[in-house]
Amino acid sequence: MTAAVDTNALQAGARLMARMENVPFSRWHRKPRIVMGSATFFDAFDALSLAFALPVLVSVWEISPAQIGVLISASYLGQLIGALAFSSIAERFGRTRGTTAAVFIMSIMGLACAFAGNFNALLATRFVQGIGIGGHMPVAATYISELAQAVGRGRFFLLYEMIFPIGLMVTGQIGALVVPTLGWQAMFLVGGIPGLFIAAMVWRLPESPRWLISKGRLEQAEAVIEQIEASTAKRLDPNLALDDLPPPTPTPERETSWRELLSGPFRARSIVIWVLWASAYFVANGLNNWMPTLYNTVYDLGLQASLRAASMTNIAQVILLLVCAFTIDRIGRRKWVTASFILGAVMLGALGTFGSHSVFALMVLGTLSYGIIGSTNAVLYLYTPEVYPTRMRAIGTGLATSWLRLASAAAPSMVGLLVTSNGIAAVFLTFAGVCMIGALAATRMLETQNRRLEDIAQ
Repeated sequence: MTAAVDTNALQAGARLMARMENVPFSRWHRKPRIVMGSATFFDAFDALSLAFALPVLVSVWEISPAQIGVLISASYLGQLIGALAFSSIAERFGRTRGTTAAVFIMSIMGLACAFAGNFNALLATRFVQGIGIGGHMPVAATYISELAQAVGRGRFFLLYEMIFPIGLMVTGQIGALVVPTLGWQAMFLVGGIPGLFIAAMVWRLPESPRWLISKGRLEQAEAVIEQIEASTAKRLDPNLALDDLPPPTPTPERETSWRELLSGPFRARSIVIWVLWASAYFVANGLNNWMPTLYNTVYDLGLQASLRAASMTNIAQVILLLVCAFTIDRIGRRKWVTASFILGAVMLGALGTFGSHSVFALMVLGTLSYGIIGSTNAVLYLYTPEVYPTRMRAIGTGLATSWLRLASAAAPSMVGLLVTSNGIAAVFLTFAGVCMIGALAATRMLETQNRRLEDIAQ
């Protein structure tokens, strides 16, 4: 009797999923992407705001290179905690609730950062803000991925994910304008105040139908899917016969477990993903957080010139990610990530070998290499939720992003130590070596282009 009930429930869930997959992108999808994208924009702004405040704080508070590394790393350690905690919250209580709480913490602590009066106070508030920053992104990526259909999911997702580098780019432009005129505190106020309003908007978003189905809340899932269907008369398959769907095989219900990420078919996927996240963000955030300070202290550019030069890295990332969004469903995830790591290694290796003495070489090769690796970061946010089933999609993505937090915490401290002991060339050569590790891992990726999430997870 239990098996029959399970089969009936699974059949009903399969029909709902088929209905959801049969509706092309419509005006319904636009609102969640805009609202969640707005939260992602301020996530990016808050994540990078410290980098553009640091050149002033170095002078005002007489911060040493080692302290700079600690201050940057504190945020990433907070993000590590947030990624793990909020991904678990999202699995238990839902994607929108988890995201709302993370955005609220991120924003309210941004305001607290603005009123920090010394190094230790900023260190503490930045750490707590990092919990919100780290909690938002993996849950938001899971939510957006679960709203997309198999065909064209790469473009749908990456056009959302472009909001993050756009946020980084705008942060650079605002930082170059605001910090010299209004002071470093203004950077945190600009990020914190609007974020509180965005948190309220995220709270009102519809829950992910896939998550509702996985929890057996079929009536609520159907209500959301009916809204999606009502938004357009178009269907990907007008002749889809829901009654002819084969009945799924009943499977025993089980609690979501972190241990499952390293069991069965998920072990190899998880290890590859963790290496990719660590490699990509070690390079990207090591560069991004230090570039304004390197231009200012190592290459002796003025404050405003340093901030503007550093902001070019994010412009390059936006351009390359736009190209990626419209080609990823044809090229595939594996080819794009592998090629990006190889190109990044070549450029950073050249910079470390013969170009580190030239600020022009840094502007060209450093900017392009960051843009290329930055596009890979966005693809990883697309790829990671694709390879896990719904019951563990958020925790799989959250644990994967925890590796980016560890790498991002280690990289700034390493840059500070290498600049002091071995010079700037050693930094770029180290980044090139990490890119080659990422390229090797990328060759082991599972290709997911144009496949249903439920089919990939099997």
